[in-house]
Amino acid sequence: MNRLEIEKYILDMPDTWLDFPFGETTSVYKVGKDSDGQGKMFALIDDNSKPLRISLKCDPALSETLRETYETVLPGYHLNKKHWNTIICTGQVPDDELRSLIHISYNLVAGK
Repeated sequence: MNRLEIEKYILDMPDTWLDFPFGETTSVYKVGKDSDGQGKMFALIDDNSKPLRISLKCDPALSETLRETYETVLPGYHLNKKHWNTIICTGQVPDDELRSLIHISYNLVAGK
């Protein structure tokens, strides 16, 4: 998946929106709106990264399995390393698995 395909997949999820709370070079995808109107982030993309890097929330046990399986899945960059992974999108993680991981992250944050 390329950058545009990933963004379209993310933004097609219900009640999802794009924000830039960390500056113009980090796309933060959020779901819902909390009491202060901020929503909860479930995906972050480093817009300057080549290859693309996406950070996603994940179950801790699954996080460990993914890190052991793929050298391009790392502990979340500048995030809670237990609950977040950063995936370097080189094609090592298959597109269908990347979609599944995005969906898992969305569900964890959205409480689904």
